[in-house]
Amino acid sequence: MNARTTMTDVHVVWLEDVGMGDVPSVGGKNASLGELTRSLISSGVRVPEGFATTASAYRAFVAANGIEPAMRASIDAYRAGRTRLREAGESIRELILEGQFPPDIAADIREHYRALSQRTGQARASVAVRSSATAEDLPDASFAGQQETFLNVAGERELMEACRRCYASLYTDRAISYREIKGFDHLDVALSIGVQRMVRSDLGASGVMFSIDTESGFPRSVLISAAWGLGETVVQGTINPDKYQVFKPLLSTTQFAPIIEKTMGSKERKMVYSRGGHARTRTVDTTDLERRSLVLTESEILTLARWAVAVEDHYGCPMDMEWAKDGSTGELFMVQARPETVQARRSGSVFRVYHLRESGPRLVSGAAIGESIAHGSACVVRDARDIDKFRDGAILVTQMTDPDWVPIMQRAAGIVTDHGGPTSHAAIVSRELGVPAVVGTGNGTSVLEEGKPITLSCAGGEDGEVYEGTLAFDVEEVDLGALPATRTAVMVNIASPSAAFQWWRLPAAGVGLARMEFIISNLIRIHPMALVHPERVTDAGEAARIRELTCGYTDLQEYFVDVLARGIAKIAAPYHPLPVIVRLSDFKSNEYAHLIGGGSFEVAEENPMLGFRGASRYYDKRYREGFALECRALKRVREKLGFSNVIVMVPFCRTLHEADLVTKVMAENGLVRGEEGLQIYMMCEVPSNVILASEFARRFDGFSIGSNDLTQLVLGVDRDSEQLAGLFDERDEAVTSMIAEVIGKAHAAGIKIGICGQGPSNHPDFAEFLVKEGIDSISLNPDTYLKTVPVIAAAEKSEK
Repeated sequence: MNARTTMTDVHVVWLEDVGMGDVPSVGGKNASLGELTRSLISSGVRVPEGFATTASAYRAFVAANGIEPAMRASIDAYRAGRTRLREAGESIRELILEGQFPPDIAADIREHYRALSQRTGQARASVAVRSSATAEDLPDASFAGQQETFLNVAGERELMEACRRCYASLYTDRAISYREIKGFDHLDVALSIGVQRMVRSDLGASGVMFSIDTESGFPRSVLISAAWGLGETVVQGTINPDKYQVFKPLLSTTQFAPIIEKTMGSKERKMVYSRGGHARTRTVDTTDLERRSLVLTESEILTLARWAVAVEDHYGCPMDMEWAKDGSTGELFMVQARPETVQARRSGSVFRVYHLRESGPRLVSGAAIGESIAHGSACVVRDARDIDKFRDGAILVTQMTDPDWVPIMQRAAGIVTDHGGPTSHAAIVSRELGVPAVVGTGNGTSVLEEGKPITLSCAGGEDGEVYEGTLAFDVEEVDLGALPATRTAVMVNIASPSAAFQWWRLPAAGVGLARMEFIISNLIRIHPMALVHPERVTDAGEAARIRELTCGYTDLQEYFVDVLARGIAKIAAPYHPLPVIVRLSDFKSNEYAHLIGGGSFEVAEENPMLGFRGASRYYDKRYREGFALECRALKRVREKLGFSNVIVMVPFCRTLHEADLVTKVMAENGLVRGEEGLQIYMMCEVPSNVILASEFARRFDGFSIGSNDLTQLVLGVDRDSEQLAGLFDERDEAVTSMIAEVIGKAHAAGIKIGICGQGPSNHPDFAEFLVKEGIDSISLNPDTYLKTVPVIAAAEKSEK
């Protein structure tokens, strides 16, 4: 049967017989499932078998029961204010639930169910019964979770009841409200029912996947959320799932495994099949092992990511997908795919940056949804039954949201939830409504006080913060297409992997400085030597903390290597294949001592700024084993994750002999200059680097001027001294003379030289000086990029 040409005459169709051209007949969800089934199986994508009822079946049901006039009357009464939303929805749902399927449609559904049972080798197939509205999964409206899904349905009687309840869910309060917001005529919308073989994810796992970074809109990333059991816990946001991120362009090279993030979620609960009784599913506590284990293996993450790329390529747009893993067979399945509706519509040329102008006590933090800032009074609503108490313009604070909350979410200045991740209902709807949210705080409803003023900031990357009080902020909007071109390569300084994607739209020439210290202090948090020699950590509390942070790793050193490698890779991803210069660790001894376990390995120094730091640590027996872990991480970034655009930079290298020792130790740990295209740069921040620049140039591929330390050492001024702050200036003639000299020597030696210090970001005249001297690259703090590029362009123009 040609379903496409006879769809108006058919009430039930197999999914493989429909595609995206059939949205008017089977809705966006079922049309997409059919498209996946018939078009992507050849790409290895698995989709559970199933069938769908058509819009004509729904309309025949409404006509056969003669309920349309009463349905329209209820809607009109609600719009006229004669009845409340809850009463209107309830009256329409009762009409539908009391209705009966026309005999021919009921027989057709039962016949297809029996055939599906035979296909799957079951007497009574266990199926998922899903709603698919004909005004669903459209480019400007996702209708996320507006209609119902019924899981673990078995037997013809249960199936017919689930179908009737699907029809009724077209008129839940949340669905009516959402259609009102989007301007859809309620009676013009029909509903198709999708019936699919249940994947035994109750014994396995499931989750959500996007082929785009949902917060920044970075298009070359796949974002995967994963939890144990059925997927409703992830979609609803009742748990904090695992999060994985994969860099798409390197997936086609089989030798690479470009997983740039693995974050273990707490996953306290999971949804499984119910045993007996009327409920088909139940939510239970996860085991301690499940909470402390990643849901997906590396190969499964890569498989799903490749599926995401195949689906996106087929549809030609970023996609929002759901997946499931059968716990009995170990097979992965794609169970849903729809166009992503938020980032896909965002302008790529207009860049809006939010800046807090004040600071205040941080109250809670979580995943940032959106990139803006909002403030208002906290309105704590713990139960959907109390949403009438919400105050327009307040910050909604709640445990989690589901579609019942949409009417007040659109009226909120911001949203804070205890539970959920970047793919939860609260996150999806907040993005679509353009309301900033901080989700998965864990304790927002207990910490944030009713009625108290708070400020919600999502302007710092993936981490959202909620502060006490009403803090002032600025909004800067720039048309990136209007930025002038420059001869000088303008790069950015990036420290935090979580903020790397925030700036991907800037037309930067790469990363001039990626600080390894941020990843170590904020993500790893443990002294490297404490992971090499945990037996030397004498503090019982610190030893316990190390065990807690490294849970899931049998090899403690692997914890350091893995977290550091993925952190570096995440910074490198937005700029691939442009150069990303990663500086080796440059903690001072007192900073190392503050890491967990650090007190067992560090000795107090009178002047740590000029002490055991930078290159001097790497070949010394006191840290050499820790440095080996840094080398292993960088080698993994380049050779396993695939980011060969990473350049390694040695900081605070005092002498030529020290340069030789460091490069020798690096080579012993697999980082050989020139091998696999590896370049090694040196920070130019010690006067000896300038004096002997020609000799250092023979040992390194490039220089990067660290103007802060160079200024400190040239002028003899402690850069952290308040009393001497007036003397510290990179523009002092002694400093600029040194910089001009080393630029000339670098060019004479035929190597590149840039600057990654703070000076060009703070002082436009300093940037002008660097351009005049012919520096190859200037690396700026991202938040100063937009204002400094025109300064550099103007300086270049004046030099002509």
